[in-house]
Order: sequence, then C-alpha cells, then structure tokens
Amino acid sequence: MQKENFAETYAKGQEPVQIKLSNGLRGIVEFVGRWGSWFIVPLVLVTVLDVVARKLTFRTAEGHAWGLQIFLKEHVSRYFESTLLQELEWHLHTALFALVLGFGTIYNTHVRVDLVRDHVSFRKKIWIEFLGLTCFMIPYLLLVIYFASSWVFDSFKLGEISASTVGLSHRWIIKGILVLGLIVATIAGVAVWLQVVTLIWGRNVKRFKLMTLDWPEDVSRIEGKERIVLDEAPGMQAPPEIAASIGAPPGGAQPAIKPAE
Repeated sequence: MQKENFAETYAKGQEPVQIKLSNGLRGIVEFVGRWGSWFIVPLVLVTVLDVVARKLTFRTAEGHAWGLQIFLKEHVSRYFESTLLQELEWHLHTALFALVLGFGTIYNTHVRVDLVRDHVSFRKKIWIEFLGLTCFMIPYLLLVIYFASSWVFDSFKLGEISASTVGLSHRWIIKGILVLGLIVATIAGVAVWLQVVTLIWGRNVKRFKLMTLDWPEDVSRIEGKERIVLDEAPGMQAPPEIAASIGAPPGGAQPAIKPAE
C-alpha cells in the first residue's frame, strides 16, 4: 500500500472500476435498507393494537367475556386474534432486522467492541478490515445463505405453517425475507471489501467515500460517527453562578492557569 496521505480526491466519474462497482453495490444495499426500515411502522402499529385490544376486555353481568379484540375477531377478521398478531409482530421484526443488516454495514453503525483496532494506525485498520471481511464475514454469510436457501425451499414445498393451530400460514415467506437480508448483507460486505482492496493494492489511490473506515486526517469522525465536542454540545456549559464559583468565565471556558513562580 502506498505511503501517501491521500490528499487528493477523485473527480466525479474518474474513480477506478472497483470503486464504481463498490458504489453500485452500495446503492443496492441502501435502496433495500431504506425501504426495509419502513417495516418499523406496521411493527409498532400491530404491537400497540395487540396490547391495547387484549387489555380492553371485561365481563358482562351474565359472565360473558367481551372486549375490543373479541369484537374485531368476530366482526372484522380472524387476523385480529392475539396469536396471529403476535406472530405477525415476530415476522415484521425479522423482516426489519434482516433488510437493514447490510445498511448498517455500509454506514458503520453496528456495535463494535474494538480493544485493538481503535489504537492502531490507519494502515493496520485497513488490514484488519480486509482479514475480517475475507476470512469471516463474507464466507460465513455465504455458508448461511447456502443452507438457509434449502430451508426456504423445503418450507415452500411442504406448505409449512405455524406450529400453532391458529397461527400464520406460508411460513416460507418470512424465511425467504431472512435469506434476502443475508444476501444484501453479503453485497454490503463485498462493497466494503472492494474499497479495502483498492486501498491496499491500488496504484495512485486518491480519496473516496469510505464505509467502515475514516481517513486519518478526518478528525471530526470516529469510526463512521460524528465526534462529540463537549465544549460545543448544548447544555454542557456551566451556569454563570457555578462558573464564577470555580473562577471560570461563563460559557464553559477554562480559567487561565498562571505559571508557577
């Protein structure tokens, strides 16, 4: 890998082929992730409906149970039954998680517990990313997709339904969405891998938009997230009366330190 500081930036349309391909794959992942994130809306609505409808239940003087959920089930649709609603919640949650898995990768928003990576140089971070993608993330996802695909096919062929007699049918649909999410996550991994390979073996590499790394000179970000400057954060300045009591000027500025005599 080059020892330059990547001071220049590629002009639009002048990126190497691998970077263009990486950006194209990123576009696919972003499209699926942004639309998949909308599953949070029906998930919240179904959860609220299930909880509220189950609680609005009472018994008449004759001892008959009555309530909102019973009314909806008998006069609107059987899908308002609690078992069906709860299974629908699980399915929506699975779809939401699966479809935004790759989206979180390209924006580097997954949780990282890095005891080593945070304290090494930019070049070493690139190699760590390369080894992680090549040896772990991409092979693992391909292996899971291979076995999960037959899992979906068997579910479709058998006409699998819920284990509950009043549960949802067509179980293969949610299993297929889970596999789709894994495929999108693999595409995200390949997109990042192309960037890393370019940084390691590319010639005359210039700056481009990184996904899971930050350029060493970009001090405003830490691992894809905005750095918090405490002095500028709202509510972090000391009130005037406290600042005066500690000898600091209002606004959070530090008091001047006199040199030792």
